[in-house]
Amino acid sequence: MTDTIHDLDVRRQLCPIPVIKTQNRVNQLARGEVLRVTCTDPGALNDIPAWCRINGHEVLETRREDHEVVITLKVGEPSVAL
Repeated sequence: MTDTIHDLDVRRQLCPIPVIKTQNRVNQLARGEVLRVTCTDPGALNDIPAWCRINGHEVLETRREDHEVVITLKVGEPSVAL
């Protein structure tokens, strides 16, 4: 694994778009890679960590910066589609 942190900017987008775009970006990454998601939708502070728990990804950090929410996650095992 590299020390690269991938960034996803979903500012000015409302639920459910931040979660959907996070899911789409995670699907492009390998297990162990890190994604930092920057949002302005305050609901993402709960929604993205909940999505991570359901899908086996690890939330490394959540924080507020001014009017933005920043969530950093580590990609877990890929989901198996049935």
